[in-house]
Amino acid sequence: MNVPLQPNGFSDTAPFLGVARSALGRRWTLRATNDAQVTELVRGAGVSDAVARVLAARGVDAMAAAHFLKPTLKVQMPDPSTLADMDKAAARIVAAIKAGERIAVFGDYDVDGATSSALLRRFFRSIGVDAMVYIPDRRLEGYGPNAPALLKLREEGVKVVITVDCGIVAFEALTAAADAGLDVIVVDHHKAEPQLPAAAAVVNPNRLDCTSGQGHVAAVGVAFLLAVAVNRALRVGGWYTANSRTEPDLRELLDLVALGTVCDVVPLKGLNRAFVVQGLQILARGNNVGLAALARVSKVDSKLTAYHLGYLLGPRVNAGGRIGQADLGTRLLSTEDTDEATALALRLDEFNAARKEIEAAVLREAIEQVESTPSDDPVVFAIGKDWHPGVIGIIAGRLRERYDRPACVVALDGGMAKGSGRSVAGIDLGRAIAGAREAGHLFTGGGHPMAAGFSVTEDKIKDLVAFVQDEVRRQLQGEQFAPAMEFDGALAPSAVTADLVAELECVAPFGSGNDEPRFVVVDAQINKVDVVGNGHVKCYLSGRSGGRLKAIAFNCVDSELGQLLLTSQGRRLHLAGTIRADSWQGRTEAQLIIDDAAVSSA
Repeated sequence: MNVPLQPNGFSDTAPFLGVARSALGRRWTLRATNDAQVTELVRGAGVSDAVARVLAARGVDAMAAAHFLKPTLKVQMPDPSTLADMDKAAARIVAAIKAGERIAVFGDYDVDGATSSALLRRFFRSIGVDAMVYIPDRRLEGYGPNAPALLKLREEGVKVVITVDCGIVAFEALTAAADAGLDVIVVDHHKAEPQLPAAAAVVNPNRLDCTSGQGHVAAVGVAFLLAVAVNRALRVGGWYTANSRTEPDLRELLDLVALGTVCDVVPLKGLNRAFVVQGLQILARGNNVGLAALARVSKVDSKLTAYHLGYLLGPRVNAGGRIGQADLGTRLLSTEDTDEATALALRLDEFNAARKEIEAAVLREAIEQVESTPSDDPVVFAIGKDWHPGVIGIIAGRLRERYDRPACVVALDGGMAKGSGRSVAGIDLGRAIAGAREAGHLFTGGGHPMAAGFSVTEDKIKDLVAFVQDEVRRQLQGEQFAPAMEFDGALAPSAVTADLVAELECVAPFGSGNDEPRFVVVDAQINKVDVVGNGHVKCYLSGRSGGRLKAIAFNCVDSELGQLLLTSQGRRLHLAGTIRADSWQGRTEAQLIIDDAAVSSA
């Protein structure tokens, strides 16, 4: 069913199926697998050959297969105390709860920050503590803790502030807070420096001295571990008994953990994989009225998957922080009021529609700029005046996809500029940005391997660009970027069935670190082709051995891929893509989502 047309272990110089340059200019390669490992997976894990090859290509052997296919928190959940400063953080929060001190959560405005803030707000509410939440305005305050906001919280009687998804490099702001007598607990996951900020506790698995092994966890996952630690400390200290309160079921918070984990594009392995699998099960119950309302306005009419979280729900939560009101996402995800949830979800949906229009205009300008000045530099930079800072991260992602290399987008505003970057596998962009900040090229900056954000004065942009290009060249060690597309194997059209879709679903959820399996459907003849919707190309395929397969390529009508599909009726092509279920009127069929193609030489 999933039989590579070349032997495993082929030379890296030999393109898969001989495709050195596809319709989109990519070199096709076959993911390396070991036939003995595949056989062992089939026998030991009881999976099909197709699933075995997918698992083997992702480094999963027969011993690890059971926990990968059915991840559980019982196996993957660490003792929160293994994170540096976790016990110190929990102790300070418990002391605040017992003393009736006011607690505030200071969050970021993206999905990871919104889910982290909402998670802690819901946790505190469940134990009778009314914690306030502060989300800074992206345009007026920028990312992370700032001294004026923290000092204002102190004036309002707050004694403890918990920063989530931010704070690890907020040295000046946290020093000002400490001097004012405010205890700040940093809960973050971004890259740390040898120096830590002035804080009552710094909980970050990416601290240089943290040996927890959980550096891949998103901020919302760290926030969940903090809730577990605080809950345990309250239980051990007899607080629930003394106050006649029922201990909350923290598993009910996992829907938020799943959303933040998927949307922050952290690797879906180990604890993250368990978070998402278990979180999707909680999400299906619909107990979080905000998430339920968001699913309704997103018009999700099927079982929620990681795809829905990343591409439908997440962008709407993000829209508030990007171009609307920064705290809308947190308010939606933490409300218990159904009417309020519906109203907030509708507002976020409106902001998301407006965001798309702004994004399209900025993307056009960015592409024109990049393509008018061709360069061999490893990182794509686009710099523009009056670009909305709320969409530059999305634009960076679009440029990364278009040019198959890291991309940074910078929005100029007066003498200052805000930037956002997205990377590709193997290039640690967060390290490059952190290095630029340490070298004095940035006002603020940080991130993780796949994404980074920064602010810079206009006069230092040239030095920043040069520094980042040089740092990425060092990481490449003399190698050049070669746009490529990897595959898990080749299939005849007749082999793409609903049964295959069902088999592959056990490898989900898909995302960073666990790419959705991609195949080449070989020697497919296009029997019918049409343009549908807003620039999509829909095809009906058949193979040499028969079979009928539906396929669609999204948003491609004006691209080389779209033109090849539209002009190849009756011809045979190799079609690259992912295989998904297509359900209609109670019937489920397989459908190929085409993302590249090449003319068959057979």
